[in-house]
Amino acid sequence: MQPLADKLRPQVLDDVVGQQHLTADNRPFAKVIENNHLHSMVLWGPPGTGKTTLARILCEKTNVQQINLSAILSGVADIRKAIKQAEENRDNNLNTVLFVDEIHRFNKSQQDAFLPHMENGLITLIGATTENPSFALNNALLSRSRVYILKNIEADDLRILLEKGVKETGLDLSEAQQNQLIQSADGDARRLLTLLEILSDYSHDGDVNDEEVSLIVSGQARRFDNKGDVFYEQISALHKCVRSSNPDAALYWMNRMLDAGCDPQYIARRLLRMASEEVGNADPRALTLCLDAWETWRRLGSPEGDLALAQAAVYVASCPKSNAVYTAHNESRADAKNLGSLDVPMHLRNAPTDLMKKQGFGSGYQYDHDSEHSVAYSQKGFPDKMGEKVYYHPKQAGLEIKIAQKLEIIRSNRND
Repeated sequence: MQPLADKLRPQVLDDVVGQQHLTADNRPFAKVIENNHLHSMVLWGPPGTGKTTLARILCEKTNVQQINLSAILSGVADIRKAIKQAEENRDNNLNTVLFVDEIHRFNKSQQDAFLPHMENGLITLIGATTENPSFALNNALLSRSRVYILKNIEADDLRILLEKGVKETGLDLSEAQQNQLIQSADGDARRLLTLLEILSDYSHDGDVNDEEVSLIVSGQARRFDNKGDVFYEQISALHKCVRSSNPDAALYWMNRMLDAGCDPQYIARRLLRMASEEVGNADPRALTLCLDAWETWRRLGSPEGDLALAQAAVYVASCPKSNAVYTAHNESRADAKNLGSLDVPMHLRNAPTDLMKKQGFGSGYQYDHDSEHSVAYSQKGFPDKMGEKVYYHPKQAGLEIKIAQKLEIIRSNRND
């Protein structure tokens, strides 16, 4: 039986829902068909946004022979077979488009296998991927292709598609039931039609009740590819909202990730990093609170422990912000790496033996607690060849205001 998604697959650009930035008049794909000239391209977008459909329409409307490969199922032998077919097509004065679904799953050597045949014009390559091509594809392949970004399909466009599906299946859906299906589809046209198809198996004579719809859509996961593009986009959003002191947005992104199945302990670890990197000494309590939240989650688990993570996210987002320690750490680490193995000054060395004392170890050291204000201002701390440096510049935020005042006194006296 032909799946509903395949039965309703558009045959022309005008029937494609969404992606108007590519398919409308005078837009790239309309121009390709108008000029009858197809070039190598990478279609990058979430699942169910029309990558395979658009590739098929472009090939049909430009009169080329399309060969399909799936990077999940194919290997080098399949690539060679496709190239051989392309050579036969060329002998018959036919142009060949090689469509590779999930092209990011091919390794470097497999991707390299396409390059010479793209160079000599034997094939035009269309790759479809859900992953960022900048990371997933070879630079050589990208330099020979144009990347087109496909977007999530908006609710209004999904509604148009749903109307076609309802007409095809003969179902009678209320507006509330339609909204429930559209929301559950989460921008994925294929998912929407699959849900509708499953629903048609439950219905009798086209009648659908709310319980059946709820049963079908329950457990539908939000779009969240663990360790994929969406994963890193969402954790980036969480981190940036914490940095910009926006606890409300931080809570939203944290719960988006939890709702989609992200490991709560990953979020706990990232919150701990934010407390150190973004807050630092402006409020050292943030670090302790994040550790406590992590430990609370480990004891309670989800969903009870998620509240502790929410508490930590709100606190860190609401704290005064300072990256002064983070910046100082990076600068001092660069010096430690680049300046070589400079000797420890003699006065800072320990002298536990008589021989070491005779060699001058510890000579000239001033015990700070015996000095006025418990600081030996004249004592140097860096290797002699470096001179005294300043890495840490406290911000005028939170506790660092007082730290800055204290260090200003110490540093000014040390320079006198």
